[in-house]
Amino acid sequence: MKVLFADDDSSILEQAKIFLEDEEERLDIETVASADNGLELLEEENFDAVVSDYQMSGMDGLEFLEILREDRNSDIPFILFTGKGREEVAMRALNLGADRYLERGGSPRSQYGVLADAILQEVYRL
Repeated sequence: MKVLFADDDSSILEQAKIFLEDEEERLDIETVASADNGLELLEEENFDAVVSDYQMSGMDGLEFLEILREDRNSDIPFILFTGKGREEVAMRALNLGADRYLERGGSPRSQYGVLADAILQEVYRL
């Protein structure tokens, strides 16, 4: 299962790829350092899900989601996975059509375990 993971922090991208692929062998993680790069890659390749940070330089995760849902009419599972948790951001994400809103924190093994489970649940729901 091919997953696009967008975050402007390279250490998060490396960590996510290692932990998610280690946690769940069915996951193939492709990383991008911006929402713009993610949109370009989604034009070129097929993905089963998108995981995105909220706060990124340039376009944020909510703008990324809005373009996918409204401009591209895509229903690809979208999970906002962020360290900047705020209730208004979570509400807006869900109102824009995010499938999940998860806050990053705690031990990497447990947080990526929760994320891997969420990805599988959202993809198989379709």
